[in-house]
This record gives sequence, structure tokens and C-alpha cells, in this order.
Amino acid sequence: MRLRFVLSEIWTSFTRNIPMVLSVTLVTFISFLFIGASVLAQAQITKAKESWYQEVEIVVWMCPDGTSQSANCASGKAATKAQINDLQTTISTELGDYVAKSTYMSREKFYRNSFLKQYPNGEFQGRTLTAADMQDSLWIKLKDPEKYKVVAEVLSGRPGVEEVSDQRQIFEPVFSILNKVTVVTATLAAVMVLVAVMLTGTTIRMSAASRRAETEIMRLVGASNWTIRLPFILEGAIASLVGSALSCLVLAGIVRVFVTDNLSKSVSWMPFIDRQTVLMMSPFLMVGAILLSSLASAVSLHRYLKA
Repeated sequence: MRLRFVLSEIWTSFTRNIPMVLSVTLVTFISFLFIGASVLAQAQITKAKESWYQEVEIVVWMCPDGTSQSANCASGKAATKAQINDLQTTISTELGDYVAKSTYMSREKFYRNSFLKQYPNGEFQGRTLTAADMQDSLWIKLKDPEKYKVVAEVLSGRPGVEEVSDQRQIFEPVFSILNKVTVVTATLAAVMVLVAVMLTGTTIRMSAASRRAETEIMRLVGASNWTIRLPFILEGAIASLVGSALSCLVLAGIVRVFVTDNLSKSVSWMPFIDRQTVLMMSPFLMVGAILLSSLASAVSLHRYLKA
């Protein structure tokens, strides 16, 4: 009997307060659209980092023949075989816990396999370069890409070493921009959540005010505070659930249209999120919307319907 009463009260409230219910649904939809976008942006950054960081390597550039900006190569002579062997010994003995693989690449191999692929005619900045203009190098694969600084500190300044570079530096500016976008999106989401909470509380309180006579009668016949409040709380929770579900559907559509059907096909070198990511995120968004709405309604009604 009580369940039937609660359901009838919810239906009555919905039919009487359609504009208020729609406003809660709309604000929840916009708020959780921003929240979902922020979460997806961070998921994309994490996915790209995990993929790229596993592929990038540390490159130890040995001293070249001729002039160099490095004080370590002031002699103007290329690194000797002995210096390269000593460096490889240092990597295996002192950095064995950090290095997964170390590969030596001669200047001839680098010129043939890397330089000519990027510059087929061998021309670079108005000059035609040959293998003699290149330099030997060691390409190091790390067990943990985040341990770059440890390896760089050990190898930098060694005899015959011109520079230790990390390929991650190529991607850091991209990640920096994406992180800033995520912060902006998260800030907007936080503001919209605050607006949604305030609007939900106000809307539910107005709904209760429009039915004040009914709630007074219920109190006089002995209804408990929670029996009176529950229909209003559920009204806000259902509206918020619908709004958050709509935001999840829109996010899934955006990911499919702009990411799966476009970006992932034109940019094959970058891993992208997909609708599965949205599907995994959706339950948390909907539960969060219900909890926020219920909390806002309960707090708003506590004083207004206080016995």
C-alpha cells in the first residue's frame, strides 16, 4: 500500500511539475556531459601515454666527427669503439634493473635506415649529407619509461657521449595541451554540477511548496517524515537519472562519429578510446547523478518539511 502511494505521488508530481522536471533533467544532462567529456579526455591521454611510452626509446648520441656544441666532444673526434663498449658495459652492469634492451646503431646504419627514409635525397637544410656526417648511437628500451632521468644521469657526461635524449619529449607538448583541456573541462563540469545540485534542491522544494496542503494532511494522519519526503527525492533522482543517461548516449554518439569513424581511420599511429570506454564509464555517471540529486533533495527538504 505504501509503495503504491509513493508511486502515485511521484506520478502526480511529474504531471504537475513537468517544466521543473525538465529543467532538472536538462541541467543534469549538460553537467554530466561535461563530466563525461572530462573523464574521456583523461582516458584518451592515459591510453596514448601507455601506448607511446612503451614504444619510445632513449637515444645516446655519441660524439661525431667535427665540431659539436657539447663540451664532452671538444676534441672534434668521433667516439671510439672502446668508449662505445665501455658505455654498453655500464648499461648492462649499472642499469640492468632499468634497461630492457640496448641496441648499437652505427652511423652508416642510421643513415641508411632512418635518415634516408625521412630525407630520400639526403638533403637537409640546404646540404647533401652522407653517412660520414652522421654519428653512432645507442638506442635504449626501458623497462619503466618513467625512469628516464635515472638512466640519463648515469650516461650523460660519459666519455664519447654528446647527448642523451628521450623521445618522450616529442609527445610532452601534446600531452600538456590535452591536460589543460582536461582541466578546463573538469572545471566547467564542477561548476555545472554545483548548478545542478542547487537547481535540483530548489526545484524539489518548489514542488513540495505547490503541494503543501497535501503534505500537511499526510502529517496530520501520522505519515512519517521519510514517507512524505521520499516521493520528492525520487522525483529528482529519476529526472537526474534520465539526464545522465542522455549524456552517456550523446557521448557514445560523439565518440563513434568523431573518433571511431573519423580520427581512428585517418590517424592510425595513435590509439583512441571507443564506445566501450563510454560503456564502462556510464554506470558511474548515472549512479553519481542519482546520489547527487538525492542528497540535494534531502538537504533541501529537511528544513522545509521538518516536523
